[in-house]
Amino acid sequence: MAPPVAVSPLIKTARYSALIAGIIYGKRRYDHLKPIAAEERRIEEEEKKVREEQKRIAKQLAEGSLMALTTTSP
Repeated sequence: MAPPVAVSPLIKTARYSALIAGIIYGKRRYDHLKPIAAEERRIEEEEKKVREEQKRIAKQLAEGSLMALTTTSP
């Protein structure tokens, strides 16, 4: 096997610079998207409550109409 080749300091610097830039970009992007996602989760939770309330009302109406049909039958 051949011995490993020494990597140029310029290439090492460029690689680590790109790594650090990527970490900084990722952190800034995360900080930008985090409040947006939190707002979406809040809205989704509100919509879920509304959907559950509508289901509950529909179920009560269905049970009520079913009860009305069974109690009025001779």
